[in-house]
Amino acid sequence: MDTIKRFFDCYVPTETCNLRCHYCYITQKRKFNNKLASFSHSKEEIRAALSKERLGGTCLINLCAGGETLLSGEVLGVVYELLEEGHFVMIVTNGTLTNRFEEMSEWPEHLLKRLFLKISFHYLELKRLNMLEKYAHNVKMIRKKGISFSIEATPSDELEPFIDEMKQFCMQNFGGLCHITIARDERTSGIEILSEHSFEEYKKIWGVFDSVMFDFKSKIFYQKRNEFCYAGDWSAFINLETGSLRQCYCGKELGNIYDISKPLEFEAIGYDCIMPHCYNGHAFLAIGDIPELDTPPFSEMRNRICSDGTEWLSHEMKEFMSHKLIENNEEYSVLKKKRIKVRFKTVKAYRKIRRTMGKIKRKIKKA
Repeated sequence: MDTIKRFFDCYVPTETCNLRCHYCYITQKRKFNNKLASFSHSKEEIRAALSKERLGGTCLINLCAGGETLLSGEVLGVVYELLEEGHFVMIVTNGTLTNRFEEMSEWPEHLLKRLFLKISFHYLELKRLNMLEKYAHNVKMIRKKGISFSIEATPSDELEPFIDEMKQFCMQNFGGLCHITIARDERTSGIEILSEHSFEEYKKIWGVFDSVMFDFKSKIFYQKRNEFCYAGDWSAFINLETGSLRQCYCGKELGNIYDISKPLEFEAIGYDCIMPHCYNGHAFLAIGDIPELDTPPFSEMRNRICSDGTEWLSHEMKEFMSHKLIENNEEYSVLKKKRIKVRFKTVKAYRKIRRTMGKIKRKIKKA
């Protein structure tokens, strides 16, 4: 059985959606521009750029757009190639596009066992648009084909009166309660929760779903990470449109995946993450970017054992998601960790000097 070598979170260049959720961070920042994904490289070129040989082994690759990931028909072609390459692939979707689910359902069984759909449960929008029945139908369709999935709701204050409805709907249609994430306010420098409640009240309200994911995210949400983090080596962030390979959502650019003539160079971000907290730590930390941190396996963030004993994850996907990155990667020596820290401080000091000189020049021009 394969074990995970690296985790990649890939941005798909679609910035539009068929839903309009009030808590969506794309809506908050007014980024919707009706743009559908149109890759500058073919699906075969993307596969070559992300081959197992280039990446060092079998990887977990997540595809998520700025809007609805599956709106563009090109995305499934890319997913198919990555599965054929031997990777395990995750897609973030709102679960409403029946034609895309039907297309996936026709793929060979050996590929479907390595496919996972994170299906967002936008209950109020689905209810407003009279799409709840379609949503449930689509989930049941892919489940019947052996595709792994997870139902995940974003807990907003407006959704509170419908908690009992949501729970009943989930049990009737999916055999288990949906997982719960945390709504975040991307407009705030500290990336706060998007709620009028205190964090303690928020946790109490949404804790009734008994979600391992919500419990873990609640535990780490406001914790600044100061440990040595291997994001940038054991995991990375990729823009599939430009090919940019970055250490994480922050950190430096490591290269371009489409420059096939050059080997990919990986380097951990180390102690110097500038983010206020690891808001997607349910993935990066659970998979093991900070190996000494004791976390539940990523599989527990996604799986549910249903009332009839079945599970949301296939055996293959559950096994793969249960492994940690440390199993296929070596930790850095103390000396290497120090070199990374010194280099970061040097670059940080240089940038500070440049900003100061820029301010001085602007003042001189105004004088």
